[in-house]
Amino acid sequence: MSRPTPSPLWIRLLVLQAGLWLFGISVAMMVRANLGLASWDVLHEGIAARTGLPFGWVVIGVAALVMLAWVPLRQRPGIGTVCNVIQIGLGAELGLWLLPETDGLPARAVLLLAGVGLNGVATSLYIGAGFGPGPRDGLMTGLAARGYSIRLVRTTIELTVLAAGWLLGGTVGVGTLLYALTIGPIVHATLPQVTRRLRTST
Repeated sequence: MSRPTPSPLWIRLLVLQAGLWLFGISVAMMVRANLGLASWDVLHEGIAARTGLPFGWVVIGVAALVMLAWVPLRQRPGIGTVCNVIQIGLGAELGLWLLPETDGLPARAVLLLAGVGLNGVATSLYIGAGFGPGPRDGLMTGLAARGYSIRLVRTTIELTVLAAGWLLGGTVGVGTLLYALTIGPIVHATLPQVTRRLRTST
């Protein structure tokens, strides 16, 4: 019986790129829905509102700052980590440029649901490609490696950035709750599919 081997490097790189660009576009979809954002994006939107900087550039800047926290935690970034810092913000800017402002609750609800679903699939794509964690995930695992539980670390980080973003004027709403409740199950369902397809039989 043949043993599975990883897909060629170029295929994994394509999957990584697709995941990061689609992740950024999915964030833009949730921004345009204006029904609430994921906790980190609440922070990004709040900073953008206070500074006047483009949303996507704030995403890049915050990710770069988070990576600085990796230094004392002795975390090592992969190529996927570096791409994550840059491309998600660019993808968000592209999505905001492509997507018009949306009026009417039904249309905004559809946009929100599609954005959350796409975000989960995109997450599975860039994680499944296997080129290193994103800056925020690396911060979580780095702190957990110091002896703290992942649940405590993740919850503390998420609540902290959510509160900070809300105080800065970021959008908190039903979309925030929907994202928190569904992103885990979506990734749980799609990540095994991605990792399985990134293997071929020899």
